[in-house]
Amino acid sequence: MNNTKTILAEKPTNNSPGDGFLKFRLNQQTAAILAMTHTQEAVILPIESVTPMPNMPACILGLMNWRSRIIWAIDLPRMLNLEAIDTRMQQYNVIVIKVESLLIGLVVQEIKGITKIMLDDIHSPIGQVASSLVPYLRGCVVQQEEILLVLDAQAIVQSSILRSD
Repeated sequence: MNNTKTILAEKPTNNSPGDGFLKFRLNQQTAAILAMTHTQEAVILPIESVTPMPNMPACILGLMNWRSRIIWAIDLPRMLNLEAIDTRMQQYNVIVIKVESLLIGLVVQEIKGITKIMLDDIHSPIGQVASSLVPYLRGCVVQQEEILLVLDAQAIVQSSILRSD
């Protein structure tokens, strides 16, 4: 009885220049991308599939089962001090990332798909975004009407917010 829905399971093809990134919305105002090298899968889960755990930081939604492994589900916008995920939703959009051997699920508002970005287009985020976001970023990409935050999967996984030691 698996009631999750995979919305992305394959890596992009290399027929266009640039590196592959998963594009998503953290909230209504904020778009972000994450390198496909750290992205395992993007899934839609019923919110009942995440089991809340007591005495955890507010950004940790709980534990979830992903491919027979138990991993943490993190409210990524809240972790980044942005507007938290709407808890009245019926489902979560989860990006499962892997850094070294650690897997976590990042819950975001909406997953948009795969995009290609030239590494030369990634610029310093300093002065472009709130300083509280900078430690979690590799940079930002300025596009037509929006700034895409280029998230750093390693910095997210290693965040002191997620560590109990």
